Amino acid sequence: MSESPKYRLILDHLREGIRTRRFETGARLPSEMELARKFGVSRPTAVRAMQELQSLGLVERRVGSGTYLRTSGGRTADRTVTLGLLVSGLGNTEILDPICSHITRAAEAHRHVVVRGVPGDLPTGEDFSPQQAESLCRQFIDRGVDGVFFAPLEKPEDRAAINQRIAATLHDAGIAVVLLDRDLLEFPQRSQFDLVGIDNFAAGFDLATCLLDAGRRNLRFFARPSYPATTDLRMAGCREAMARHGVKVLSPWARFGDPTDPATVNAVLSRPMPDGIICSNDLTAAMLMQTLGDMGVRVPRDLAVAGFDDVRYATLLSVPLTTMRYPCQSLGTIAVQTMLRRLSEPAFPPCKITLPATLVVRRSTASA
Repeated sequence: MSESPKYRLILDHLREGIRTRRFETGARLPSEMELARKFGVSRPTAVRAMQELQSLGLVERRVGSGTYLRTSGGRTADRTVTLGLLVSGLGNTEILDPICSHITRAAEAHRHVVVRGVPGDLPTGEDFSPQQAESLCRQFIDRGVDGVFFAPLEKPEDRAAINQRIAATLHDAGIAVVLLDRDLLEFPQRSQFDLVGIDNFAAGFDLATCLLDAGRRNLRFFARPSYPATTDLRMAGCREAMARHGVKVLSPWARFGDPTDPATVNAVLSRPMPDGIICSNDLTAAMLMQTLGDMGVRVPRDLAVAGFDDVRYATLLSVPLTTMRYPCQSLGTIAVQTMLRRLSEPAFPPCKITLPATLVVRRSTASA
């Protein structure tokens, strides 16, 4: 049997012991050598399981003494905390779905409960209307949840006002709020709430650098209308990479529209003809590549295309897509840690926690 299933077996065994209170708060857990002998694995495999428990905030390691089940304080002490997920389109989102799954697992490891907000008349995977989102907000209040993970709505024209109203309603009801992936306000403004997401500026910088290093010099950025504030950060990172490489940013550099519309795509290809297009996300890139193919433009021979997210179908496109991968598991774990800290220390200053995305290079950006 490989080491990975063995590591998961040890981790699940320890988490189940914590959940069922087989290990009392403050108790010393079995040592890595004891676990290695019990499960018939190498010591590094047992170490990996312990490190995962530590990253979840469940245990503390004391040098020369061992590993102990962590005690918690504040509002989370000695009771089950109920947390809500206010995420539009949950069940049909390539990024937020896995992040929320990891949030649920991390919360359950702390013996807490996560409830998903879904309007009764809305099919799974459909986007919320502003009215539905505000109705769910009131339901969370009536239920008495302790905290809500909120992914601000993207599509409404007055989304900033709507998102601020939802977050303020929860906050005024004494419910902690942690934002997922994006802020309530438009770039470069910053709200008063904790935020957990990726470093979008660095992701844009790394992706543009990949194309520049491959010999692409005339880059464009493309996004669909009503893009979120994260796109502004990605564009800014791309522009900085071009400046560092001494590449002139031609106007208009950024284009916005429907990637399935040939007229829109023709405008993106206006002279001077770009040799690389960075899209705001993988879905936009996939639609653009389809339209380019219908127009006889070859990727990557005629131009390179790249995106963000590393969705499941990125490798299944006619030309596999270069992209930036989200660290979904780490984002979910850190979101729970941030929420529990907010509950135990309400006066702690609002934090913006950004994790690095990983560049995944595929054939869509092969050298010119």
